[in-house]
Amino acid sequence: MKFPHAYLLRYLAPVLLTTTLAALGQQPAPERYPDVPFVATPQPIIDQMLSLAGVHPGDRLVDLGSGDGRIVITAAKRYGIDAVGVEINPALVRQARENAAAAGVTAKATFVEGDLFDYDLRKATVVTIFLLPGINMRLKPKLLKELQPGARIVSHRFDMGLNWPPEKTGVVLGEPIYLWTIPKRP
Repeated sequence: MKFPHAYLLRYLAPVLLTTTLAALGQQPAPERYPDVPFVATPQPIIDQMLSLAGVHPGDRLVDLGSGDGRIVITAAKRYGIDAVGVEINPALVRQARENAAAAGVTAKATFVEGDLFDYDLRKATVVTIFLLPGINMRLKPKLLKELQPGARIVSHRFDMGLNWPPEKTGVVLGEPIYLWTIPKRP
């Protein structure tokens, strides 16, 4: 995957600065660094992800690795639902909160600074992700355990492996989108 120079400045520079300051004893080291680099999801893909998930009033969306907040903000603005973004990078959380304020959706769009593996998903009815294949595979047991039957998961670009094929797929701007629904428990 090729990353633009803006990515290097926006994402890697804060991580390198934090690491350097921590090594010099100027600030505490973060508990955990991001597993996935921030790459913004284009709006047409966001629109199709939310459409594929069948988002409707009453849903509660959680975007794991929410970056600058664009999926959460779109869900809150377009569908009027409560949406939460979980992001480990504090600079991106600040950016997302600023973006939500500018869009006028702070009452519906909230952002949590934290590790996506620690966030409680039990109230989510829709989960959106744009993570890497290995992270999706690590996340799969958490999704199956915490989400209620009927909850939907939509992933941009990466699937959940051969043992959990998606029930629907789509392609937007040459990028695959996958949908799964949590099955009924035996």
